[in-house]
Amino acid sequence: MKVQKFSGELIPQQQQNWQGRPEWFFNREHTDTYELWYEGRYKRAEIWQKKVMEQLVSGDKRVKTLLEFGCGTTRFTRWWKNIGIEATGGDISPLMLSQAIHLFDGDLVMADSHFMPFKDHTFDSLAFITTFEYYKDPVKVIREAARVARYGIAMGMMNRNSPKVARRRVQQLFGKNPFYVTATFYTPKMLTEIIEKALAGRQYTIEWTCTGLPKWFPVQQWNVPIGDFFGLYIQLNDVES
Repeated sequence: MKVQKFSGELIPQQQQNWQGRPEWFFNREHTDTYELWYEGRYKRAEIWQKKVMEQLVSGDKRVKTLLEFGCGTTRFTRWWKNIGIEATGGDISPLMLSQAIHLFDGDLVMADSHFMPFKDHTFDSLAFITTFEYYKDPVKVIREAARVARYGIAMGMMNRNSPKVARRRVQQLFGKNPFYVTATFYTPKMLTEIIEKALAGRQYTIEWTCTGLPKWFPVQQWNVPIGDFFGLYIQLNDVES
């Protein structure tokens, strides 16, 4: 009997797909340097993104526990405790989670966000931070989030109304910047329309705000749908506290 030699790869090349397409977060060349992005040129952006998400989620006083799906290396997951929220992380990428287990002092699960392995209302809230853009069936993901979360769903994502989106698409034409090839960029209005479809029949309110504006701009956060990043919170109002 011929014994097949183990290649040593955590994920074999032929299995680097998810949802029927290749994704950058199954490629070690990209995942191993993920944390460095935030420690370099994206540090200022991260500060404002966290300010926005804190305002939105902290406004719902019912939220004490949270599941962040697409947690990656737990860059944001580690931060939730700073605002008094106990967080759990979930991700589809073993490469991301292999770093997360050394960085995050909390529970982690490897799973697909379309099929969350949790009972109804396991957490007070669900969060998606710069990950919702990669879902091929966003309606199904929102419905799953509304099943697992009791009180709300928080979303932070790259805004379609940003000059950087055009730049990213041009870079892709020249074979550069592989991180957004499969991403779908939304505006607050576009995302709200998807939420309305996903949560038809539910009672909820939506709040959103934008950031990611140039340093020279007089404000760094506003309720105009323009900026590199926007945060949105769905507060579910048809459940008992």
